[in-house]
This record gives sequence, C-alpha cells and structure tokens, in this order.
Amino acid sequence: MSRSTRLAPLLALLLLALVPTTTLDVESAVADRKPAHHLRRGFRNLDDHYRYDMGVRMRHFVLGGFAASPPRGKATAVLGNDGAALRANGTHPTVTWIGHSTFLVQIDGVNILTDPHWGDRASPVGFAGPRRLVPPGLAFGDLPPIHAVVISHDHYDHLDAETVARLAREHRPRFFVPLGLRAWLEERGITDVVELDWWDSVAFRGLTVACTPAQHSSGRGLSDQNLRLWSSWVILGPTKRFFFAGDTGYDPGLRAIGDRFGPFDLTAIPIGGYSTFKTGHPNHLNPEEAVQLFEDVRGRLLVPMHWGTFAMNREPFREPPDRLLREALQRGVEERVAILSPGQTIPW
Repeated sequence: MSRSTRLAPLLALLLLALVPTTTLDVESAVADRKPAHHLRRGFRNLDDHYRYDMGVRMRHFVLGGFAASPPRGKATAVLGNDGAALRANGTHPTVTWIGHSTFLVQIDGVNILTDPHWGDRASPVGFAGPRRLVPPGLAFGDLPPIHAVVISHDHYDHLDAETVARLAREHRPRFFVPLGLRAWLEERGITDVVELDWWDSVAFRGLTVACTPAQHSSGRGLSDQNLRLWSSWVILGPTKRFFFAGDTGYDPGLRAIGDRFGPFDLTAIPIGGYSTFKTGHPNHLNPEEAVQLFEDVRGRLLVPMHWGTFAMNREPFREPPDRLLREALQRGVEERVAILSPGQTIPW
C-alpha cells in the first residue's frame, strides 16, 4: 500500500475532527420520554462507559497510521461457487459467506442478504479508500432471487450504494433497516423499505424480522455522524433462528438479545478491526469478545465475519480466525465454530 493510500483515511479523520459530533444529551432523551438510545438529534449507545469521540479516534487511527503495519500474509482463497445449488434450494437452511459482513442466508424458502457489498472499495469514491482484497465469494449474477435485505448501519463497508441500487432494480427485495436509513434509500429510488427501532419486529413471508441493539456508530460524511441508528438483526423461522450481529463492540447488555429471542441456531459475529486497541475496542469485537458474545446470546453455531476482505484493518489475514479458534478451544466450544472461505456454503 502506498504512503498516499495509507494517509487518505487519516486525512478524512482529521477533517471529521474539525466538526462537532452529536452531543450525547442523555437528559434530553429522558425529558422527551424517548427510548434511552434516542437523543433529540441522533442516537447513542447504552453503555455509559462507551467513549469513541474524535480524540480517541485521532489517537488510535491517525497516530497509529504512521506506524508500520505488520505483514498481512496470504489472502483468503475464494471457493468456486456458481450458485446453482443455491438457486435450486427451496427448503434447506444454508449460509454462504460472500465476504466481509455479506452473507446469503436461506431459511424456510426465503433468501436473505446481510449488509450486501459487491463493490471494489468501501469508500464514497471509486478511486480511493479501502479496496477489496478478496473477490466476492459469489458473483452477483449467480444469486438466487433475493427476497429480503437487512442492513446494520450506514458505514461504507456495510452499505454500498451501487450494490443496493442493483438489488432493488434486479431483485426487488424488501429492505429492513434501522431508524434513519429509509430516507437515505428512498432518495435513491428504493421504496420497499421497512424501518425499525431496537426491539421492533415485523412478519415477513412466514418469518419474524426483529431489529436488535448493537454498540457502534454511524455516518457517511461530515454532517451526519450518529444521525442514523445502527443495529443487529434477528430472523426467526418456524424451526430455525438466526442472529446477525452487524458491527459491534462488546457490551454485556447485548445478552438481552439471547434472553428475548435465543437460542440461535446460527450466529454471524464480527471478529476483525480491533488492532488499534489492545483490549476493548469501543466499536469492534476482538476474537475473544466474539466468543463471549456468542455465549451471551446463546448461539449454537458461530460463523465469523468482518475480517480478511477489505484493506481497512491492520491485522494479518489469519490472526482473527486463529485467535477465535484458540479462544473457542479454551472454552470448549471449538466444534461450534465454522470459519468459512468466501464462496463456501454450509447447512445450518
């Protein structure tokens, strides 16, 4: 990676530091009798110890960006998948890792995509920003009919404008999004959108789709920081339960998701993006915390995500899954972890 490429995201953070972030006015939320994560303008995380302001970001990302990155190692190999079996499948539950936080989940005859991203970069522009290091595990044209899309938040590595526009045009799915994202989609001509707050749920094609908490943030530019909600998602079928953690730091309060909706047959949990913090990244789980969240929500199978796809994390390719397996071994749950290659499909 060139020096100018390394500095591009750092300069963007310097610009963000010049703009006031949303004030976490907890008293105003209480005074207005809103849910605790609502502010008069925007949203907040519920952990009172959460701190990820611009000072913290500058210290960990801008200054850390000038340090030499460790060797990344060999990128993850993509398994060949032409989608034929997925298009023919109408009954069996499967999960296919496309890459990063994008999964194709088949449950009770419904095909669902999570945080779909087929773009070459996780960036507002096509000529700069974190580039894709590993191709998508399934070509867009090989997808089965997509009935639903769940989006966890608006960051560029989770919400790709070109991908969602193509999905709406070619597949016409229903989009499930947290508060604030419907307007963003409608501005782009996508109108089949269900917008939910934390703990809201709706019925869809025999399933229950529930929006659940996460510990993260939002914003695609200088003026919209934390103005749209971030979330995890729960999909409940007649016989199977799926938890998609979205993007999140560790908060013990997330165990309420398992108390309310678990146990989960399948959990997709992020394990990358933690390297600038030795412990306790506010917005991202490290592998050990991912196993803890898996146990907190009462998962039966853990499929890790958010690693080894884009040039946006400093960890070597193999570090997150290797640490995940070591922690799972120590806790005696290694047989309940499935580390997928991009393009790999497994039943659940």
